[in-house]
Amino acid sequence: MAMDAVWAHRFRSMLTVIGIVIGITTVVVVASLLSGLRAGIVQFFDELGPDNVFIYKTSGDPSSDFASIKERKRKPIKKEYAETIARLATNVQEVGVALYIPPAPSGTIITAKVPGFETDSLNMVGVTANDNDLAPRDFDQGRFFTDEENDRGAHVAVIGIDLAHALFPSGEADGRTFMLDGAEFTVIGVFAKAKGGFFGQNATDSQIEMPLKTAESRYPQLDRFMITAKAKPGLRQDAFDEVDGIMRRIRGLKKDDEDDFAISTPDQVIQQFDKITGLISMVAIAISALGLLVGGIGVMNIMLVSVTERTREIGVRKALGARRIDIIAQFLVEAMALTGAGGILGIVSAILLTMLVGALVPSLPSSVPTWAVVTAFTVSVSIGLFFGVWPAVKASRLDPVDALRYE
Repeated sequence: MAMDAVWAHRFRSMLTVIGIVIGITTVVVVASLLSGLRAGIVQFFDELGPDNVFIYKTSGDPSSDFASIKERKRKPIKKEYAETIARLATNVQEVGVALYIPPAPSGTIITAKVPGFETDSLNMVGVTANDNDLAPRDFDQGRFFTDEENDRGAHVAVIGIDLAHALFPSGEADGRTFMLDGAEFTVIGVFAKAKGGFFGQNATDSQIEMPLKTAESRYPQLDRFMITAKAKPGLRQDAFDEVDGIMRRIRGLKKDDEDDFAISTPDQVIQQFDKITGLISMVAIAISALGLLVGGIGVMNIMLVSVTERTREIGVRKALGARRIDIIAQFLVEAMALTGAGGILGIVSAILLTMLVGALVPSLPSSVPTWAVVTAFTVSVSIGLFFGVWPAVKASRLDPVDALRYE
């Protein structure tokens, strides 16, 4: 009976629930995009090593220049700190150093080129030979460089797969040479495609990793060192506290002084991301709540109209023995059927919109989480229940004799 009543006035019903459709669509689409984005970021930091502790001069990406002025004034991190941490930290099993090289260290944009092909879509970093032990990655071709190659400052490089395709479209990059900032390098390895990233992109796919001593000899003016300390299994928090204490002693900080360096773990970065997405979700919920409120008021209005239009029907039902609870149930179910249909339309619209965004912007990962669908449908039905109570109660209170005389 409820569905028949909704279908009998389908155009009116559609106009009534359009606010609910918009609200549900907004919430589900935002949840889908944020869930996909978070999954990519979690994978990204898993590849960086879930047991690692990172120490750098400023917070944020060490390859970027977006730190605050206060942080940029800090003393640089010295590579010698790594030896001290390795010697003193009992909860750390291995320590590595990386030197991040900006795109234009000498004022000119660096390019990588081979005969016929050239690209400046790259980023460079010099690392110790144990870097792939700290954060293991799969290889598409070749291998990582050795301690011996690092000690002698060999001009060898391990490159990301996107950069390999840009320089060597034929696919065979291992053993080939390329020119980088006036020097020739030999490719000894190509990383496999990275599994995660920001908005579907991972900078390591376009990265050039060279031995740390090679990078230092090429760019002696740089001091963008980052230290990575790998905790022993199950002791990451202990290692974090221990490394933080060692760094404070090295930097000569007093008990009440705040850290003049950034120290973080992958989980902490993900927690920061969750705080940001939490704010975005709250804004989306606030916007969609307005649509749901408008939709709920529209449902109450249309149900009151329906009660008036069906006064004689209510009188006949009560005259035949229908109880107040029967009348209330009839109109509540009708209201919930109305908003439930709006919820389903909103979910379908959200799924289609998410698929469209994924097709138009492949770099933006998106997937519709089951919890969002279930929550959206539950909320839409609950709106019908809440806003349908007053019209249902009003219908149940009609006097059957007066209702039968109603024209």
